[in-house]
Parts: sequence; C-alpha cells; structure tokens
Amino acid sequence: MKNHEINRLLRSAAQAADESPAEMPFGFDTRVVALWDALAAKPNGIASLLRRVALLSAAVIAISALAAVREIQQSREQDNDFTNEFAIADTAIQDEFSQ
Repeated sequence: MKNHEINRLLRSAAQAADESPAEMPFGFDTRVVALWDALAAKPNGIASLLRRVALLSAAVIAISALAAVREIQQSREQDNDFTNEFAIADTAIQDEFSQ
C-alpha cells in the first residue's frame, strides 16, 4: 500500500464514531442465572466438607460452653458450702470467747 492510502484509512478510522454501545449478548444473563442455579443444586465436595466442619465446630463450642457453665455453677456451690462452714465455725469461736 502506498503511504497516501494508509493516511487516508487512518483519518477515516479516527473520524468514525463508536455508534454501538457495549451490551451483553441477548440471553446472556439468563444463561448465567441458569448455570448458577445448576451449580447450586449439586454441591461439590469442598462445600459439603466446609458445611460438616462448621456444624461439628458449632457442636463442640456448644458442648464446651455447657460444660463451662456447669463447672462455674458447681464451683459457686462449693464456695457457698465453704462459706457456710466457715461462718458456722466463726460464730462458734466468737460464742466461745464471748462467754
């Protein structure tokens, strides 16, 4: 090609306006939704593994929390028992010295 023809092509390309806006092809969004729905219907191995790990972790946390609450209640009961025993002994000692 001659230099003159190339310059003419470049000028006409620079003057051309982009008339068509960028759009998704017809039916693209429906295909994406259909594929997403098909993938959601059949979970893969990683998703089921994560679900099992999450459920097992929640069960361990719940059991640990119940055990901790039970231990706290038992220690409070023992503290109350010791307090009562010390109070009884203290009053007996005070009664003995006050006579």
